[in-house]
This record gives sequence, structure tokens and C-alpha cells, in this order.
Amino acid sequence: MPGLLTVILNWRTPDMTLRSAEAALKALEGIEGALVIVDNASGDGSFEAMSTEVRARGWDKGPQQVRVVQAGRNGGFGAGNNYGIRAGMPDGTKPDYVYILNSDAFPEPDAIRALMDHLETHPKTGFAGSYIYGDDGAPHRTAFRFPSIAAEFEAQARFGPISRLFRNKIVARPIPDATVQVDWLAGASMMMRQSVLDQIGIFDETFFLYFEETDLCRRAALAGWPTDYVVESRVVHIGSVSTGMKKWQRIPGFWLDSRLHYFTKNHGALYATLATLSHIAGGILWRARLLIQNKDRGDPPHYLRDMASHGLRRLFTFSGDSAPIKTRPAK
Repeated sequence: MPGLLTVILNWRTPDMTLRSAEAALKALEGIEGALVIVDNASGDGSFEAMSTEVRARGWDKGPQQVRVVQAGRNGGFGAGNNYGIRAGMPDGTKPDYVYILNSDAFPEPDAIRALMDHLETHPKTGFAGSYIYGDDGAPHRTAFRFPSIAAEFEAQARFGPISRLFRNKIVARPIPDATVQVDWLAGASMMMRQSVLDQIGIFDETFFLYFEETDLCRRAALAGWPTDYVVESRVVHIGSVSTGMKKWQRIPGFWLDSRLHYFTKNHGALYATLATLSHIAGGILWRARLLIQNKDRGDPPHYLRDMASHGLRRLFTFSGDSAPIKTRPAK
């Protein structure tokens, strides 16, 4: 039976993280493997509280041995998950698969097995992710296309004719009603082949938060390992508990950094600049419509100003190592 390493990343949500681990352990029944909870240097007693609770519940000696480890620094989503991936299995062996699960995500009893079964029966698929829905039962859009210049303009313009023109470029795909190949998936519940990670590397830790799974799925796709959205795997996700995204009063610098790093790394500095200009142009068009239509702006205050000033600052700091990744699949 293949071995599975499950990684859950905690940032100041110890009670919720333990709830997530409890749901995962139920879904992991009958699967060989181990679970590691990574505390991303919360500094609020999370590590000690979770360690104590894991021992009290006997999880550290269960069939899915649970460990709580301290990352020692908050390097973001990718760095924290990398720490758990590098920790590996308790006996030092490599797993066949790695499953990352958000601390605010709760898999249904058969959700994890559905992902593993899919990868077992589709040997040419690299990654597989779940159908995600909220605690209100509403499905979340978590199946995506890779970002592009056209997609940046469409997303900001928010205008029907433009969206129809670029319908095959829109990043957020309609929610699939059947298992299907996609460009990339949100990392709330995603299973990856360890052999693929060995080939392409793990998360790029330059991304503090956002775009890291986009980049990882793109690297896998370029190496010939596509990503599949598996509707049979169902996971409840509350969303934005650690990041506070729903309450942003200003677009954070780390989001702007991650976005620009993604475009620069994968397509080059010129493409990144054009993507930013396209983004701003779409935003200007949208704001022009707001002058005559009573609509919610939909962005945090000073969004376009922050986007423009960030792009200008970074325009003069691009270095020679920002060439795009080669687009020819690895052999």
C-alpha cells in the first residue's frame, strides 16, 4: 500500500488546526502514513498547546502517527509546508504521496482516499485536488487557469463583452461538475506525488503567500505532470481564517510581491510589466463605469495606486535571474 504524508500548517489557530487534524485522521483510516502539524512560529503558545493535546489524545502513538513540529520562523505558506514535507515520515522513509491540508479545511471521510485512488489509477497525473465548499454548503471556485496578460485585463474590467471575448483566459474556471484536468488548484486540499516533487522541487519560498501553488502546478505541468480536480473528494473550507483576506483594508505588500514574482519568474520582466499595465488598464475601465453605475468598487482602498507604485518600484529592481522558466516539458 502506498505511503502518505499529510501536512497541516498552523498560524495562530491551534484549536481549528486540531479540528482539521481530527477530520483528517478520520479520513485517513486504512491508509498507511503519518501526519505532521507544522507551527509557523505563531509565538502565541500554539506549538505547546497542540503538542500537549496531541499527546493527551494519543495521536502520537496512533496508526497515523501525529507529530507537531516548530518551523522556527514564519516564512509563509510555501516555506511552512516545505518544512513539513522535508520532515518526512517518522521512520525516515519517503512517502509515495504528500497531502497538504489547510488548518481551516475539513475533509469528508472518503475525501483523502478519493485523491489517492485517483492518482493510483492515473499514473500520468502529478497532483490532485478536492472539490471545496464552505460551511454554508456553497461551492468555492478552486479550479483555475494560469494567469496571463489577457486574464489580468478581464479580471479588472469586469465587463460582460470583455469576459466573453476572453472566456478561455479567465483564471477562475466555472466549478467543474466532473473530474477534469485543470491548470492549477488552490492548495487547501491537494495531493502530490513525491516523485514529482523530487523532480521539480517543492514550493518556491520566495512566495510568502499566494501564487505558490500556481507556480508549483505550472512547474509540474511543464515537466509533463498535469493537475486534476477530483469532484469525488469533498472538503469543507472556511477560508481566510489565518490570512484575514476578507477583511483587508489595503492590499498587502506580500500579495503584490507574490503576483509580480510569479509573472517575472515564469514569463520574464517585460511580460510582468505588461501584465501589470493590463491589470491597471482594466481597473481604470471598471472605475470609469462606476462613475455612471451604482456598483461596489470591489477592491480595497487605493488598490490601483498601490498596484501601480509597486510595479514602478519593482521595475527598476528586476535582476538578471528573472528570466522565465523554459516552457519545454522536461524529459
